[in-house]
Amino acid sequence: MLKKFYIILLSVLSLFFSGCHEDPEYKNTLMGNYDALADIIDTHYCFFADKDINWKEKVEKYRQEITEETSVLDLFFICSQLLDELKDGHVNLSSRFSTSYYRNWWSDYPQDFNQRTLEEYYLDFNWLSTNGIMYKQLPGEIAYMYYPSFSYTISDSSLDYILAIMANSRGLIIDIRDNGGGELTNINTLVGRFIEEKIIGGYIMHKTGPAHDDFSEPYPMEYKPAAEGRVKWNGDVVVLTNRSCFSAANNFVAVMKSLPKVRIVGAKTGGGGGLPFTSEIPVGWSVRFSACPILDSEGHIIENGIDPSPGCEVHSTEEELAKGKDAILDFAIDLLKDNPLPFPEDRPEDE
Repeated sequence: MLKKFYIILLSVLSLFFSGCHEDPEYKNTLMGNYDALADIIDTHYCFFADKDINWKEKVEKYRQEITEETSVLDLFFICSQLLDELKDGHVNLSSRFSTSYYRNWWSDYPQDFNQRTLEEYYLDFNWLSTNGIMYKQLPGEIAYMYYPSFSYTISDSSLDYILAIMANSRGLIIDIRDNGGGELTNINTLVGRFIEEKIIGGYIMHKTGPAHDDFSEPYPMEYKPAAEGRVKWNGDVVVLTNRSCFSAANNFVAVMKSLPKVRIVGAKTGGGGGLPFTSEIPVGWSVRFSACPILDSEGHIIENGIDPSPGCEVHSTEEELAKGKDAILDFAIDLLKDNPLPFPEDRPEDE
């Protein structure tokens, strides 16, 4: 499964460059570097249409700020401001002295999570952990696991232990709040425990030319069940999300939301549904940007985030969290106590 995915991925990246026009050569001057950056994004970035961005207008706006008195440091900040117009956490400009980063995709929203509250009031400072995952059976026979980053590699054997230890539970909560992403391979490892047959969990496309709408047909991203003998989870699952779920975490939510026994509870995720790639401008600064859009199983772009399941949008205020109450986690626990998991649209409106 992973080998096939990487073959597709390599093919996509190969076509991404061979299918686009050859980048012109730019001089290592203030304007030369600015134009090189603007052109790389113009011809290779993949979300202009989805975000309704007039790139030429943005480029001209910041070009006016470059004068003979502009320093190299000033140029970095001007270029960073230009890239911020993409409103994309996967877009960075990196030099030896700094790396630009667009933070508003999460900083403009409530956090909806406090790890200290989780550890003190729900886990009682007593939990098991492996591969970066904290797990415990909560009161009411509810299995709980907190996965803070997809950068933590999940081994099959560790996942076997986690699911086996909590097998006698009414349902499973997978908490990925504040998970900023990581390795896509960990999505495959996790999803494989919740499916009985191969599924298409999403699609990926590549640029075929310099125009903003030059894309290939979608390539399916397949997910297969875990190997024979591995511990599976056949019961209900609730995935907890907040705005700080990004990139691989966002992809994971998109796949899990398509499964029948899964509900997404919490806030809309932060997005990051583009496969990032890196290029370079003459001065030696590298630019990282979203190059290939990823779609969900129904063919929708997931760059702007994934909504909770119907009836499952919940928020945890800072005041409540400070007092030891996590409204998102409480909602998930109550949902699983119904057992079997009801469809949210069948729940009373006042719940």
